[in-house]
Amino acid sequence: MMATLDQRAPASRRVALAAWGGVVLASILMLATLPGRTQGLGLVTEPILAELRIDRLAYANLNLWATLIGALFCFPTGWALDRWGLRPVTATCLVLLGGAVWMLSRVGDGVVPLFLLLVATRATGQSALSVCSITTVGKWFPVRAGPAMGAFSVLLSIFFAIAFGVVGWSVRAHGWRLAWQGIALALMAAILPLVLLALREPPRDPDIPVPEGSVSAAERRPAGASLSEALRTPLFWVFAGAGALFNLASAGLGLFNEAVLAESGFDQQAYHRFLVISTLFALVGQLGCGWLTRRHRFQTLALWALVLYAVALGIIPMVRGPVQLTVVAALLGVAGGMIIVLFFAVWGEAFGGRQLGRIQGAAQMLTVISSALGPVLFAECHARAGSYAPLLYGLVPVLILMGIAAERMRFPSAAVVAA
Repeated sequence: MMATLDQRAPASRRVALAAWGGVVLASILMLATLPGRTQGLGLVTEPILAELRIDRLAYANLNLWATLIGALFCFPTGWALDRWGLRPVTATCLVLLGGAVWMLSRVGDGVVPLFLLLVATRATGQSALSVCSITTVGKWFPVRAGPAMGAFSVLLSIFFAIAFGVVGWSVRAHGWRLAWQGIALALMAAILPLVLLALREPPRDPDIPVPEGSVSAAERRPAGASLSEALRTPLFWVFAGAGALFNLASAGLGLFNEAVLAESGFDQQAYHRFLVISTLFALVGQLGCGWLTRRHRFQTLALWALVLYAVALGIIPMVRGPVQLTVVAALLGVAGGMIIVLFFAVWGEAFGGRQLGRIQGAAQMLTVISSALGPVLFAECHARAGSYAPLLYGLVPVLILMGIAAERMRFPSAAVVAA
């Protein structure tokens, strides 16, 4: 008996190391989605418009439809992950994204080629590779995933902050085409080999013990709800709707943040300070939420986070001084960090791992669509009312009601999840 335990202990340590290695690799995969995201494309929007002589409104519409079409790739990616596994699907997405980014760096005049390449980067980056990233963590930590998702979110924030600085410098120093070619080479020459060598599925041997929070013996068996069963639960739609609503607000606010603050008399320097503060406090929210998931229900944390985010949005039009601006930025950061962790972690916790890729793909598709619609709603509100305030005020009761609904949800019974 002692020999058996001695043999199983190293195996347990190896699985734990692989599980946390999967968290780090998943954060690198999410970083690789940068050229397919709004924030990444924003780094090269102005030089593209100037060089290709494209109207700003036309480009905005191209981006909108590229995002909506790209969102359709979330679900088939989730299905493929469940069918063929993490490594082959993720490697395929990286190859396709790398090719699309390289071709975009060489695009010439003409709206059609640009639109097709925007669709390709959105589909393979923002949609498909994002699903691969969050599913990697979800498969290794199907329950008690809060700490793992907190660590994932913190790493992601740090990686993106570094990447924004490096890519921004490259665009200024060498031009957007060389910067985008460098990203394509990094995807193919650095991240793809890392995936082929290091990305792996959780072990299915029920006799290998693992530490708390990672995959247990029962969780390594094919267990959990199917996508159709998940879609029939109110919990899926409430949490997916909350994530989509948050993405809608954060995407619209993110794109027009400087203009929103300018309505209250703040200059560009105040806007930059706002970004720094909210980013720092997002890390606090991510770490804190990861710790709190061990002690409080996901539903309760969702209520706190959504109410806090609603309050912060509602205060923005009334902010008048630097102290108030700092407080609002901190509230938005903490609430946003919490919401991100909960959205990433809830699916395995609620529905198990049997069709986790499909379930996360469906939820991710809703958030991608909402992130495309958010800027449109903000722009439309400003065009009609001359201010962003009506939409900010209107989002407050919707977010609060969504939080109340989330708090009243029940996770599926163990019998359903383990079916």
